[in-house]
Formats: sequence, C-alpha cells, structure tokens
Amino acid sequence: MAFVDTAKIHVKAGDGGHGSASFRREKYIPFGGPDGGDGGRGGDVVLVADPGENTLAEYRHRRHFKAGRGGNGAKRNQHGARGADAELRVPGGTIVRADDEVLADLTEPGQRVIVARGGRGGLGNVHFATPTNRAPKVAQKGEPGEEKWITLELKLIADVGLVGYPNVGKSTLLAAVTRASPKIADYPFTTLSPNLGVATVGEMTFVLADIPGLIEGAHQGVGLGREFLRHVERTKVLVHVIDGTARDPLKDFESVNKEMELFNPELAHKPQVIAVNKMDTPEAKRQWEETRRALEQTGLPIFPISAATGEWLSPLLEEVAVLVQRVREEEKRAAAAAAKEEIVRIEPPAPSFVVTREEDGFRVRGRLVERLVMMTDMESDQAVALMQRHLARMGVTAALEKAGVKAGDTVRIGDIELEWV
Repeated sequence: MAFVDTAKIHVKAGDGGHGSASFRREKYIPFGGPDGGDGGRGGDVVLVADPGENTLAEYRHRRHFKAGRGGNGAKRNQHGARGADAELRVPGGTIVRADDEVLADLTEPGQRVIVARGGRGGLGNVHFATPTNRAPKVAQKGEPGEEKWITLELKLIADVGLVGYPNVGKSTLLAAVTRASPKIADYPFTTLSPNLGVATVGEMTFVLADIPGLIEGAHQGVGLGREFLRHVERTKVLVHVIDGTARDPLKDFESVNKEMELFNPELAHKPQVIAVNKMDTPEAKRQWEETRRALEQTGLPIFPISAATGEWLSPLLEEVAVLVQRVREEEKRAAAAAAKEEIVRIEPPAPSFVVTREEDGFRVRGRLVERLVMMTDMESDQAVALMQRHLARMGVTAALEKAGVKAGDTVRIGDIELEWV
C-alpha cells in the first residue's frame, strides 16, 4: 500500500429526523390531544486513532463520507431512531484541520473526535400544546447535520528520528536496533515512506522513525522533502547518520541540518547525535580519523557504527536512551508548570446573532437563529407564526427594525429568504 500522509475529505453528518404532528385517534377518544413524537438525532462523523493504521491511503480515492439520518417521529409519541455514526479510522499522529484551524491532534490510540455533528431531531407537536392551543398542528423539521471539508495530515509519532542523506544506511540501522523490517536496497531514495521500530535499552523502550533521505531543496519540496520533513517535527531526539565513506562528511551534515532548519527553525534545537555508519568497510576505517576530526566541529557526540554487522551499536543506543529520557522529563515538568499557571479568562458573551445590510436586503447570522429557521416548516402557517414569535423574543425583530428594514424587504437567514411584512 502506498504511503499517503495528507488527504482532503468532505464529511457530512446526518440530518435530524422530522417531528410528527399527529393526534390521538381512539375509539372512545374522538378528540384526542397531540401525540406526535420527536425526530431522532442525526449521526456524527467521528475520527478514531487506530494503532493498526499507518497511512491515509484509504482517503486518497474515496473523499466523501456521510453519517446516517435520524428517523422521523411518529404517532403515539414514538421517537425517531438516532442516525448511525460514520467512524473513520486514521493513524495515530493525524492532525485534523478545517479552514486552517486545527480541530484535533490524534496522538493516543483509541482517541476519538467528532468532526461533524449530527443535526437535532425536530420536536413533535406534543411540545407546542398550550392552554389556548390544545391541538397544535406544528412540528419541527430536523436540523441539517454539519458538513465541511477537512484536511488530514499525518505526522509520525516517534521518540527518535533517523535523518541523513539518502543511502547512508538509516533503514539498515533501524532494522539492526529494532524489530522493524523496512525494505532496503543499495541505491539512493530507496525509502519512499517512513518506517517505525521499537528499540529497548535496559528497561526503557523508545520508538525510532527512519525518515527518508533528505537532499538539498527538501524544505521547498524537492524529492518530496516537505512531506518527509513533517515527520521530523514530533521526534524528541535526532540521530544523524553519516556515510563513513563520504568525501566531505561535515558538508553532508551541515546540508541536512540546513534543510531541517529552513523547514522549521525549532528542528535545529532538538538534541542530536552523530552516527558514522559503514565502519565495517576498509574505506571508512581508513578515513575514520579524518572524519572524526571534521565532525568534532559540530560539538555533538560522535559514534562509529556498522549497521550492516550490528557492531558498536550499544554506546549509540545508550546515549540516545539518556537523551530521550531527559526530554521526556523536561516535557513532564513543562506540562506540570503550564497546568499550574493556567489562567481562566472569562470572555464577554458573544452576540447570539448579527444583522447586516446587503445590496438587496438584510442578512441575519447566528447559529441559534439559523437553526430556528431551518427547523421551521414554512408550509405551516402555525409554524411560521411560532417562528416569528421566537424571533421577536430573541431580539431579531427589533434589531432588523433598528437596521432600517421596511415592508417588502428581503431578509435572509441561513438558506431561507423571507419577505418582511
């Protein structure tokens, strides 16, 4: 299966079912009261972090997802059934965005987030009976479910990222220190998707990610660079793998670090160690001292290793384990300090609606107002009259009059156009 780490999909929650306008009709009760049941709520669209998923490939071709509609209410106070939820499985590490706003960051297995809420079911006519109107023929329509385009963006969750030029042995190193089985071949760009593995050092375990080889221009998208650099952002520690046979190891190191910093300056501040690979080869052994002296200028710990034979890996892993543990403890302290310093700010309540003048009329915006209108049966005079009373109580009528509305003007609320009388 191809590795896909971004996807754009359209989600539509289920509409609420309509309320029922029915009356009791029994043999000895010829003029029974209202007994219309409520409509069922529409189903939600829910994203679930599934540890069994590791790509967004499922969403490459299928892009529209819809939850079930709520059932309509019925006579004898029978309520409609709730619509079925649409559950979409995504890998852990998926960020969900809508209009550039982050809706969720799914990092824990089983974590769930509702990205589109089902519409409320309409009320049956039993709710509209009053002492002066004992036989209301009014019932609400179901509220439309939310719908939107959302973007899914996968960022791998790993403690350690293996970075470096293509073909330096990152995949081989991952296979040597973990139980991962990446596909490996001896040519550049062989790794076309990140691979994960779990390493154990003493009683400590941590996750490593083999990030595909970074080349010059990666931060601008050359060689799928931006897609792969995204996965470095979540890592706590970086192991920079250098080819021990490289002609200019320091230049290779600086080039990869520059690409990471240009993509995200914070990457330059991540703890980093250098692993000089292929030390089992005569050429790497012959130039080791020269390589070591060149890389000492970085001020970072340097470890000669052979991923192919598994030699000299223990010192590297022990150093990485220490750094990962240190970052984990720093994150815990930072989270605890943030929790203590958290200040609850009470914001003034936002207006429930806004009236604006348009070229050919007026528009009223506001969730409660729009929902009231959407759930009104415009074919029913009683329902429209009830809606008008609600609009007056909410202050919408007064606000329109203050804005200068006159008889015959068009007033738009949601998708509905009304003529002011």
